[in-house]
Amino acid sequence: MNPLVAFVCGSDSDLPKLEAGLQILKDFGIPFEVRIISAHRTPEATVEFAKTAEERGLRVLVAVAGHAAHLGGVLASLTTLPVIGIPISSSALDGLDSLMSTVQMPPGVPVASVGIDAARNAAIFAAQILGASDPVIREKIREFKRRQAEDVMAKDRRVREQYS
Repeated sequence: MNPLVAFVCGSDSDLPKLEAGLQILKDFGIPFEVRIISAHRTPEATVEFAKTAEERGLRVLVAVAGHAAHLGGVLASLTTLPVIGIPISSSALDGLDSLMSTVQMPPGVPVASVGIDAARNAAIFAAQILGASDPVIREKIREFKRRQAEDVMAKDRRVREQYS
């Protein structure tokens, strides 16, 4: 099956921060690809990737970038697919610069953003976007949220027993 989600990194140094998100997509059975394409160092490759993403079957793009973090905005300017930005804590500003670059898009070029280094949330959000039109994925998300709630309630029971 063709990938539905692409995690596009500006640098290979971002890869270790993606593991939790990629695992979520694996758990949901959502095919994905991971690419290294820089908005600044490989602009032609970035344009080619964005302009052909939809015809290759991709449905959600996740832009992973640190420092100036222009990758999400560049991708969003070149495609109608939803783009989720993951700001990376790769600079002296510990990701705040990346966060601001990701969320401060000009009118008409939206990029959704998750928290700094929050690949897990980006993957869940990508699954929710896909789940809006895919009942199988939607049910997997419901089950995920149910298990998540059960885990919290079990921790609550344990802490109440311990401190009551």
